[in-house]
Amino acid sequence: MKTNSTFAGISQNYAGLDTSKIVLIPVPYDGTSTWGKGSDKGPEAFLEASENMELYDIETDSEVYKNGIYLTEPVTVNATPEAMVDAVHQETKRFIKKNKFVTIFGGEHSISIGTIRAFNEMFPNLTVLHIDAHADLRKSYEGSACNHACAVYEASQNTNLIQVGIRSMDAKEKSVMDLDKTFFAHEMAIDDTWMDAAIDQMTENVFITFDLDAFDPSILPSTGTPEPGGLFWYETLDFLKQVFAEKNVVGFDIVELCPNNVDKSSDFLAAKLYYKMLSYKFKGQDAEENYDNTYDITYQPSSTSSKFEEDEY
Repeated sequence: MKTNSTFAGISQNYAGLDTSKIVLIPVPYDGTSTWGKGSDKGPEAFLEASENMELYDIETDSEVYKNGIYLTEPVTVNATPEAMVDAVHQETKRFIKKNKFVTIFGGEHSISIGTIRAFNEMFPNLTVLHIDAHADLRKSYEGSACNHACAVYEASQNTNLIQVGIRSMDAKEKSVMDLDKTFFAHEMAIDDTWMDAAIDQMTENVFITFDLDAFDPSILPSTGTPEPGGLFWYETLDFLKQVFAEKNVVGFDIVELCPNNVDKSSDFLAAKLYYKMLSYKFKGQDAEENYDNTYDITYQPSSTSSKFEEDEY
């Protein structure tokens, strides 16, 4: 992955660590995916698309980049999945401790094990909002608990996990799943109340992990495991806008962009989604205001073990 100097080509005036409210960590990793390969190219494609994106958001009447977006060096670990998860965990936590709004762009979904672990250690009573086509609740897969198929198993044990858009899973995952906090795509399609129902079950602090295959492949085909029957653009934005308005979203990651050389629309959608989420988070905030005390970061003992047991999946 080549190193882009700034997100969206913004001026260095808005891209320095000390003056930025937002941190963006790219993680070009694709070590455990089992079908379509290429999500390690996702961060570069996302960053290239962002350079062709208008930075004025019409809906929020804002230019959120003026709050400052610091682009870190990519997290690259050529070792085991466990080593990658640990590296992401440590890097994410390092920037949370700097009192930044930390965002991460993958890479495959296994990186979220590290991001969620970091946020859960730093924010009390955390809700993880998991937007995805797949349940990702296997305790272990192909010999590792740090597989993309296990992305939110740890979150299911240690946080308030809410799953939205699910339409593909193994039967064994149902034994782990909280059905009262799972919103299946086929039910969402005929239920106008699902957004409110999901938000009602969230705690105040929310971390969002967004797998791009949550979208219908008709609007985002470039992902490793596309599933029919997914979310569309405006319903997704409507839901996210409500979450950001009603809860304290403490950070988010976006994963599983698997770019191709022919159609760049998925890359651009990913860039637009990222920018929209930032626009919702910082809507109404003065870009020049002091960033100190924006978040009440409360340390708590880790509820997560560094070792994992495998099961029979």
